[in-house]
Amino acid sequence: MASPTGTSDAPFGRMLTAMVTPFTADGAVDIDGVQRLATYLVDDQRNDGLVVSGTTGESPTTSDAEKELILKAVLEAVGDRATVVAGAGTNDTRHSVELARAAERAGAHGLLLVTPYYNRPPQEGLYRHFTAVADATGLPVMLYDIPARTGTPIATETLLRLGAHPRIAAVKDAKGDLFAASQVMAATDLAYYSGDDAVNLPWLSIGAAGFVSVVSHVVGAELASMIGLFQSGHVEGARSVHQRLLPVVTGIMTRSQGAIMAKAALGLMGRPVGPVRAPLVDATGELVATLREDLVAGGVKLSD
Repeated sequence: MASPTGTSDAPFGRMLTAMVTPFTADGAVDIDGVQRLATYLVDDQRNDGLVVSGTTGESPTTSDAEKELILKAVLEAVGDRATVVAGAGTNDTRHSVELARAAERAGAHGLLLVTPYYNRPPQEGLYRHFTAVADATGLPVMLYDIPARTGTPIATETLLRLGAHPRIAAVKDAKGDLFAASQVMAATDLAYYSGDDAVNLPWLSIGAAGFVSVVSHVVGAELASMIGLFQSGHVEGARSVHQRLLPVVTGIMTRSQGAIMAKAALGLMGRPVGPVRAPLVDATGELVATLREDLVAGGVKLSD
């Protein structure tokens, strides 16, 4: 299925949220909640893309069957007006191929493939892993380079090789090496997306297509404005948005784990999405109180 919001320079759209997965009080996937959240992120928070079943969506603790249900629910809710990218990355190439094919059958517009974690394959192993999954479907692929979580960066030379694959279209970067990324962008057609909310604006300055964000659960519209301001030449305006949102980034991305704090933030906005699954734990009352202060400082309107 073709992406409804992709362009040649931004194949997955520009403003994407790495969406949390709503759960019921007893820990089941809340399908109605999934659709409500997806609709809110697209219609109210100005996302033109969503990533489902990524790490922020608690993919390590959702089953393959649950991932398919979540994907289909999001596609049904917003798939006609937002690019829906399915997380299919694991540290098992065969399993990733299975998830990718299931996502294609369900109607996903693209795939997110995280670097295999824990087993720390060499660069040739990374190359073969990513190309095997990209060869398995007709969907465009976004690689996810986040060595702090996986233990292995995707080397510049490997990215240059992968950029030649016709379906590997983009990189979500949480490595933060802007010089290396500039080299890859100069030598390939890979689009780059900021995968670290703390440095969204710097990524735009070197040519990033957009963001795959977590704080966009609550300030997606502001981040979309930042992209628009920067692209239209209003750099000072973009910097003003960046500075205004610093407390929000602090609250969601530095106080605890991102999924925990994003869910807590949505609760403070009157949009509860249920608990997290073990081994994650819900934010404590003290954390929530501090998060409230952070969000207010960032101009987020909270529920009474």
